[in-house]
Amino acid sequence: MTEQEILEAVQEIFRDNFDDDTLVITRDTCSDDIEDWDSLEQINLLTAIEKKFNIKFKLADVRNLKDVGDLLDLVKRMAG
Repeated sequence: MTEQEILEAVQEIFRDNFDDDTLVITRDTCSDDIEDWDSLEQINLLTAIEKKFNIKFKLADVRNLKDVGDLLDLVKRMAG
């Protein structure tokens, strides 16, 4: 998968989780940019991404994620 394909899939997950069909994310998007993005939503997002890409995150992998770009890099590395 290309980074663009991963971004599009992750964006759909964000739109579903935040119930906002107009939400647009970029590599620079972080939790400060989305009002409802709290620790519970973080878990929901990660769980949905794991299901979508058939991967399993480790706590050490997600602990230091700073923005969507870090998340995309992690998914790309894990999904191969």
